[in-house]
Amino acid sequence: MHSERRKGKRVKNGRSLTKTKRSGIYSITTMFEKLCDAKRAENRAPETIDRYMRACRYLLEYAKMVGVGDDIRDIDVDFARGFVSWLLHERVKFDGHKFKKDEHKTPGLSPKSVNDYIKTMRTFFRFCIKAGSAAENPFEETKLVTDPEEMVNILSPDEMRKLLSIPDQRSYVGFRDYVALTCLIDSMTRVGEILSLTEDNVDFSSDTVYLSAWDVKTRKGRFVPLEKRTMNLLKELIKENEDFDSDYVFLTNYGEKMTTNHFRQRLNTYAEKAGIKKRVHPHLIRHTGATMFLEDGGDIRHLQALLGHADMRMVKRYTHLSKQSLKAQHKKHSPLAQITGKLNKERKTRRK
Repeated sequence: MHSERRKGKRVKNGRSLTKTKRSGIYSITTMFEKLCDAKRAENRAPETIDRYMRACRYLLEYAKMVGVGDDIRDIDVDFARGFVSWLLHERVKFDGHKFKKDEHKTPGLSPKSVNDYIKTMRTFFRFCIKAGSAAENPFEETKLVTDPEEMVNILSPDEMRKLLSIPDQRSYVGFRDYVALTCLIDSMTRVGEILSLTEDNVDFSSDTVYLSAWDVKTRKGRFVPLEKRTMNLLKELIKENEDFDSDYVFLTNYGEKMTTNHFRQRLNTYAEKAGIKKRVHPHLIRHTGATMFLEDGGDIRHLQALLGHADMRMVKRYTHLSKQSLKAQHKKHSPLAQITGKLNKERKTRRK
């Protein structure tokens, strides 16, 4: 009877979903794109999205090298450990970066960078498990790389003075760079935060600048005080910018917002002209300023507020950099001084 009812009707044996659509959930590229869309919907910082996409490129690069395709199901614990080892020892740092010199493009990423990628991969696979693309997370079994905490070789006050003396303030770009560098030193902010300043962010009545939550890594806006001299330089630069139709403070000489890569490139040039042998980059200015702040007796909690760190653990990294403060504290509280202090006093050798 049922067969009678089926006469003349199309019989469905297969499924409507094509293999291509179904297989898409196993594509590394597709799932990374979906993850990035989800993070954008969470209003995550552009730098975070860039890191996810870069992690995807690295994963596909390694997969191709070992003969694996764009398929999540091919990634197991052994693959994950091999990927980490490749990042740590073989993947060339700054490869393809047009502003980096060949001497800086050496094999092996830093332990900190590799650990960031391991954490990113863990997030990726958690996302894939929820989406039904993966059954387990191979990077959960992959331990973080031991990261020896090296001393940061900060700039000396003399090197900072030399750096400030190089930009030609008679030209627009030279003056702009001088103001940007002065702001970085004075504020101890991240370079992206300074270059994102608009005229409305500068309050001349209170000598402060406001760093918008949209431009801050932690997504928490904050006010940063600046020296009167720095504020006057900002006022002069804003006046120079009247030739352009832009609200941003730091502009190229054709009126576009200055990028962080552009500033890094110019900073490298200034460091070379100043004869500084250390690798100078914008974050080194931040390290140096934070260290000088502590060495001059600045309070670590106030430094935390100035730097915009949500976690005190991040700020405590700077305490070991402060050599002068460490030396002063050692002299004041040295166990040996407490033991031998009495022995160093003037002795009475004769009776009256």
